[in-house]
Amino acid sequence: MESLNTTTIYGDLLNTTPYDFILNNDSEISFNSVVCSPEPIAVNATELTGLGKFNEAYAGVHGYLSVMVCLFGMVANSVNIVVLTRKNMLSSTNVLLTWLAVADLFTMLSYFPFALHFFIFKEPDLFYFTTRYFGWICFLLFHASFSIVCHTVAIWITIALAIFRFLYIWFPTRGATYCSLARAKLAITVTIVSTIACLVPNYIINVNGTMQICDPKTNTYETIHTIEYRSGKEFRVLENVNYWVQAIFVKLIPCIMLTILTVLLIVAMHRAYKKRMALKNQGKKDESDKHNEHNRTTLMLFTVVVLFLITEFPQGVLTLMSSLNKAYHREIYENLGNLLDMMALLNNSINFVLYCTMSRQFRHTFISIFCKCCPENRPGWRKMGVVSSEKNGFATVTTHV
Repeated sequence: MESLNTTTIYGDLLNTTPYDFILNNDSEISFNSVVCSPEPIAVNATELTGLGKFNEAYAGVHGYLSVMVCLFGMVANSVNIVVLTRKNMLSSTNVLLTWLAVADLFTMLSYFPFALHFFIFKEPDLFYFTTRYFGWICFLLFHASFSIVCHTVAIWITIALAIFRFLYIWFPTRGATYCSLARAKLAITVTIVSTIACLVPNYIINVNGTMQICDPKTNTYETIHTIEYRSGKEFRVLENVNYWVQAIFVKLIPCIMLTILTVLLIVAMHRAYKKRMALKNQGKKDESDKHNEHNRTTLMLFTVVVLFLITEFPQGVLTLMSSLNKAYHREIYENLGNLLDMMALLNNSINFVLYCTMSRQFRHTFISIFCKCCPENRPGWRKMGVVSSEKNGFATVTTHV
């Protein structure tokens, strides 16, 4: 069978609103009108825009890049979970970071086989996101819903993380109460349950679809599988609900909140810095050092939030523009889908590097678990311990991320 040109159908599995790879009545190519003849179905590559040519070229390497990122990210997030769940690491912040790692890990566990089958081992005569195997299209249906759930959970946990940290440093006397371990677990539970509930329309609207393509060698039809929307007027309302739920709940509101929280964290960090310098000038070195550790933790969490904002903000802008202009969605958003996926995967895998770079206690715990053969008093590494104190007759324990 001659190769089918796939320049008009691409998708953004983590970030699409709704998924761009789904074929529906608005697709540029209608498979219902395929006539079995020796002439191949193709799209003239000369008609592509600049972004279309970029998308066509990038799709050839996207699978290999995403598989490498997923392999690193799966290992890195597994390590994050192991380290952050140690007893000496127990805190509300680390509970949020643990579940952020879980969401990122599940995202990559789902994306890895998807990238292998639908990119690296894609049959050259098929469009992207189509397959001859019923089992793989069932997996794609699962992945289309599961990946967006995991990614959305990660976004909202990051928002909760930013809120907790802002409250902790803006209200130093009551921050520990506001940001308790129980409230962190409650925030995680609410995030997971509400995300699963809000994305119910997405589970319902996607369905296995088949289309007939012609084999020029035998001049006969062949059935291949893809994902399409449920047809019928009764599903048109559900389709619109699915679009706006994802556009608002998954894209626009998180982008707005991440932007606001980034500004608030900058203000809070500046305020904490001035307080630390004032304590230092007063000769209160111990208190100044304590504030410095808190500031390092805040800076690390601020970096996590900013990286999510860098990843999500372009998608939020593209989603808003696409809702106003369908041509913009087709010509720009769809052609950037794979690149947006790669940005999200990179963001999901980089937290381990941040923790090792910016957290002494994380490094120490990591070494104690995975590098037992290394000397305990290795030059350049400062051993961190749990600091105990007593206040008003009650023992308190201070730990750092």
